Amino acid sequence: MERHNRFWRVILLSPPFFVFGLFIIWPLFSSFYYSFTNWNGFDSNYDYVGFANFSKIVTDQLFLNAAINTTIWMIVAIVVPTLLGLFLALLLDSKVTGAGAFKTIFYLPICLSAVIVGQIWVWIYQPDWGLLNTLLSHVAGERMRFAWLAKPDTALYAVIVAWCWQQTGLSMVIYLAGLTAIPEDLIEVCSIEGASRWQRISHVIVPLLTPSTVVVIALSVINSLKGFDILYIMTGGGPFNSSDTLAVHMYNESFRKYLMGYGSAISVVLFLIALAIISIYFRQLKKVDRIYG
Repeated sequence: MERHNRFWRVILLSPPFFVFGLFIIWPLFSSFYYSFTNWNGFDSNYDYVGFANFSKIVTDQLFLNAAINTTIWMIVAIVVPTLLGLFLALLLDSKVTGAGAFKTIFYLPICLSAVIVGQIWVWIYQPDWGLLNTLLSHVAGERMRFAWLAKPDTALYAVIVAWCWQQTGLSMVIYLAGLTAIPEDLIEVCSIEGASRWQRISHVIVPLLTPSTVVVIALSVINSLKGFDILYIMTGGGPFNSSDTLAVHMYNESFRKYLMGYGSAISVVLFLIALAIISIYFRQLKKVDRIYG
């Protein structure tokens, strides 16, 4: 009987393992291999160049610019959705009228693909008839024609706003799940002891939401590192590489300049950064489990 069950487990698990290996594992190892070559993506003849691509990364100003933009993106992607998600969760958990409807409204953006979100915000930022400039025109009393996505000073931050708008709903749901695990008796005791609303939040609720915060921050970092589609739809990394991130820079080097070897080296660096962050996340998760588990 055990042999029969093992046979069917192998049969049923083989197709998904094959697909996973074909589309995930094989491209991963291929990227590592091609990062040591000068392959252009088409020609079957290419040379082994060793660590030349990685040496180029160190001196590549576009890579440095993309790394700085990725750092800015990551910091804002951690802070804004985390704080807004926590605020919305606390607000909706306090028995606000129509809380169910508001939860659906705030969570809806995360259900949309990044391509759709990007296109929505392209329309919002449109200089002539976009929603943002129209609202600012009514407030300022004069016609606004500011091109938010075409200015190097504002392009990156305009995309980050769209990204945070989409990701906040996910943070809110995670915090709402964490709030359900906090005993109501504990909150009632704090109220009886004379603790104010702010004191209950800052000294009791927020510390008990530490496991949820770890998950929210980890997801924000991982999602920000792989963020590509919304940037590609809204700016393509421009203007003048002002909104270029590591993911977009990797795409441009690989599929626009046909430097597939160099693009693979960038992807390896991005993979190692993500791996380091994930390792830190699991280490912190173990500490949280020991404290709160």
